[in-house]
Amino acid sequence: ERSPITAQERSPITAQERPPITVDDYAQWKRIGSAALSPDGAWMSYAYQPLDGVDTLFVRELDGNEVHMVPRGGSAAFSPDGGWVGYLVEDENEDEDEDEDENGGRALRLRNLQTGQTVDFADVASFAFPPNTGIALVRKRGPGRDAGWDGADLIVYRLAEGTSLNLGNVSAYEVNERGTHLAYLVDARDDAGNGAYLLTLDTNVIRPLVTAAETFARLTWDEQGSRLAFLHGSVPEKQEQRANTLSVVRDIDRPGEVLSVDAEGETEGKDGLVISELAEIEWSAPGDRLFVGLKEQREAREAREGRADLDVWHWADSEVQSRQRVRANANRDRTWGAVISFDGGTPSLVRLADESLATVSQAGDTGWGIGRDGTPYEQEVTWGGSRADYFRVDLASGARTPMVRGVGRAIGTSDDGSWWLYLRDEHIIARNIGSGEELDLTATSGVDFIDREDDHPYELPIHGVGGWSTDGREVILYTRHDLWAVPMDGSAARNLTAGRGDSEQIRYRITEFRVSGEGFGGSSGADGIDLSEPLLLSAYGTRSKWDGYVELQPNGELRELIWENMAVGAPMRAADADRLAFTLETFVEFPDWWVADGSFGERRQVTDANPQQADFAWSPGRVLIDYVDDRGNELQATLALPAGYVEGRRYPMLVYFYELMSDRHHSYQGPAYDDRPHMATYASNGYLVLQPDIVYSDGRPGSAAVDDLTAAVEKVIELGYADRDQIGLQGHSWGGYQSSFVVTQTDLFAAVVTGAPPTNLISFYNTLYRSSGNVQQGITEVGQVRMGTTPFEDFELYVSQSPVHQAGNISTPFMILHGTEDGAVDWMQGLEFYNMARRMGKEVIFLSYPGEPHHLADRDNQIDFQIRMMQYFDHHVRGALAPRWMVDGVPFLERDYADPREMSDGSRWREGAARADGADGDSALAGEGGR
Repeated sequence: ERSPITAQERSPITAQERPPITVDDYAQWKRIGSAALSPDGAWMSYAYQPLDGVDTLFVRELDGNEVHMVPRGGSAAFSPDGGWVGYLVEDENEDEDEDEDENGGRALRLRNLQTGQTVDFADVASFAFPPNTGIALVRKRGPGRDAGWDGADLIVYRLAEGTSLNLGNVSAYEVNERGTHLAYLVDARDDAGNGAYLLTLDTNVIRPLVTAAETFARLTWDEQGSRLAFLHGSVPEKQEQRANTLSVVRDIDRPGEVLSVDAEGETEGKDGLVISELAEIEWSAPGDRLFVGLKEQREAREAREGRADLDVWHWADSEVQSRQRVRANANRDRTWGAVISFDGGTPSLVRLADESLATVSQAGDTGWGIGRDGTPYEQEVTWGGSRADYFRVDLASGARTPMVRGVGRAIGTSDDGSWWLYLRDEHIIARNIGSGEELDLTATSGVDFIDREDDHPYELPIHGVGGWSTDGREVILYTRHDLWAVPMDGSAARNLTAGRGDSEQIRYRITEFRVSGEGFGGSSGADGIDLSEPLLLSAYGTRSKWDGYVELQPNGELRELIWENMAVGAPMRAADADRLAFTLETFVEFPDWWVADGSFGERRQVTDANPQQADFAWSPGRVLIDYVDDRGNELQATLALPAGYVEGRRYPMLVYFYELMSDRHHSYQGPAYDDRPHMATYASNGYLVLQPDIVYSDGRPGSAAVDDLTAAVEKVIELGYADRDQIGLQGHSWGGYQSSFVVTQTDLFAAVVTGAPPTNLISFYNTLYRSSGNVQQGITEVGQVRMGTTPFEDFELYVSQSPVHQAGNISTPFMILHGTEDGAVDWMQGLEFYNMARRMGKEVIFLSYPGEPHHLADRDNQIDFQIRMMQYFDHHVRGALAPRWMVDGVPFLERDYADPREMSDGSRWREGAARADGADGDSALAGEGGR
């Protein structure tokens, strides 16, 4: 910790050899997407994606010098043997509004990475290299949404031979796990040739499985690739739903033996049921069951003529009308789970779910399901979760046995389906699904697994589950830092990390490296965790912010793989080689990609996406700040130093916050078009940028924010970094609420900019989160606002924490940003605050963007706000000349002509002007508006 510096003079704002970054420079910055390794680890693909302009794909030889650069390229994939790469190339004349999946065809290039041979296909929607096949599947552009059929050409291209087989009007296709057969569905004009077909890949023999003038859907292989299922049917006259038949090939070596199942005979009241194409088909792992969805068949209806345009909001509705409107499509397509069993070869269909038990999930590969019924608690105010009653469901009969009622936090089942975990009175309870016996894992282990850092006034969650041992006898549970293996026989638990997590404040978590091209395998893998083998753990210093990976040996030793004072991105590994690819990142260093061996040895950098950064003034980095608030909480903040930082000088500072921000210490936060300040930009322009942690007290979220913000800022001033008279504050959404409240409670800040803020908790309580349709009551009582009560139970508490009701205290200039179509925080919240402050004669500006959502989406609006926000802080925090719009406003009739860069003296504004104009000492700090 730095010693406090006394008798400091303000930092002279001097011109630098390298210019500060401005919004006009943002377009040069690029992100990296589509990163992938070839299975043999010899090649890597990645795309540079500029903020403005077209993407460029690179395919790079990692142990050689060959590089293929493809303008407008993307969606790269390697063949399973690593010999080929395929990628799509956008047509530079393609209409951007067209649907890329069907109407926005792109060119496909397949490249042989050994010979350089290329093969091109035009008008391609998608492609794939199925494992174990030696082929590429190329699906051409489809007929479009309005055609009435979905089929398109599917080309089976044999990579070694260079030959093609064209299958017409294919709507869906899938290769089995063994790579021996391609199953596909045909959907053609006028249903001509519609059906399900099976192509034997080594012979090119095509067999029709079922053909009919019907629509085919939901083609699904089992895990072993020996069984196949699909639906086919049509909508009966004057009916609403498609009447489907489920066809099953139980052995692809005998494709002529097709079993058929439908829902005939399953009735509920006057409405029959159909097997619905709206639900997925899922095989059980052994292949003896199929899970499907049922839907009520109804007579087709037409909307009533002369009807009123009306929504009826009824007091007994389980969901308010706004929620029903948002969920209309999901509710319209809702299906009820069912299972089809093949006992003795004769299929039988059992319905599992209905209105009273809407969801039933399978418990491993057992004969049990877990049913959830939330209807008794539908009108409870919740946020982030809700209570429900849980049942054991017999998959053979559908019979339901009650297990527990009113559970708010169900945790999940064991891999083998024997145990189900849930939380009761802050204890983890394990219930044997078959016998009903329960075991209190918290009591038997003597360990508290509750996440007590969570400061919401709801039932606290646990830190998490790492997985189950391969034999199913132990579950691995997390504390804040460590891993515990808890036996299911009630015997003593083991701390796998021997308490080193807590003692060293390092958070360990079980992980797996993603196999490039295959996605993440989860924490434990399909077969559970083998505790007799080394276990890969992620490691994160909760105080130091160091990051990395370690290997936990069976004897309890931890072997360090990589441990850096920077952020280590989640690595991916080559499928068949000892090679990893990962990003390394700090506030100063863009997350470029690196490669190394499987133990992170011999690492080297592959990408260099933003070399132009060296042309601009840039922050030298961040420092961690430790501080204690008035409630005794030991917190941290991350402080970005300004470009050209000189120790001992005090600098102007911008504070940006939300909740816990110090974990972003190593986050590269470069330029982007949006509606928040970019830390690198402000640091480049001479600002310190502070991002502190905020923790909350029930019922006093605003007061807690004031406590922690002022504690963090005072600590930075005490340490000699910041000039007390030159500090600005910005927050958006939840940060907007807090910044709006802070401006009513303290004059510590020279200016405040608040975005999309809830400002009147009393009116906010009954408004809508329009994006979801929910009423804001849950988020206010027990969610992010954390009031812990209702306004009719403690009206004065709500008043005390509402910026609108405290507006008379404001002595600081502030500016509000809000979009009129905000789907998270109603625009009226911003308007209320503006109107109240204006009525009281406060210095307030309201930037209202018509048609914009919670975060500005239009590029011109994003740029406009970036300009105005920096002008606002430059003027009020650093004393720069004010632009004309800030001094005179913008009359409505002039809004289409006014230039935000026009200054009040008739000159034109440019970012960094305060820095350049201040070359002669403190003159830039003494201008109009300086404090």
